[in-house]
Amino acid sequence: MSRYPAHWLAFLLPSALLGGALISEHFFGLYPCEMCMWQRWPHLVAIIMALPALILRSRNWSSLLVLSAALAIIVSGFIGGFHAGVEYGWWEGITSCATDLGDSDDLLGSIMNAPLVRCDVAPWSLFGISLAGYNFLLSVGGGMLILGLIAAGKKRN
Repeated sequence: MSRYPAHWLAFLLPSALLGGALISEHFFGLYPCEMCMWQRWPHLVAIIMALPALILRSRNWSSLLVLSAALAIIVSGFIGGFHAGVEYGWWEGITSCATDLGDSDDLLGSIMNAPLVRCDVAPWSLFGISLAGYNFLLSVGGGMLILGLIAAGKKRN
């Protein structure tokens, strides 16, 4: 890992954050709102970009892929920052909400019994920071670290 720290971080950080989101949803019942789902897509893009960079490790292509992954991670962080601001009441967010309808033959029953997930209410927080807030901190910080590692690697070569 020491030879390619930016590559590994660009893969492991979004994998951990996306994995944590999926675990919190499926095992702890923290259903995502629409803005939560928005934060997941850039992490998926980052994973898709970072995986071939880890496998190929060709200097030109892998650096470009890792750079793209870092930018996707930062985008997720900024979406998380916007979402956290909505949760804290700093600004107004979107007006739609999301819910999990499941796989049911009774669509109307699923709609009526589905949990309503609001984007402006944090379902969980630690030390006053919501999951969206942690995504902002970890994604923007991690993305900037990846960019710094890429720059440091370029200076060595």
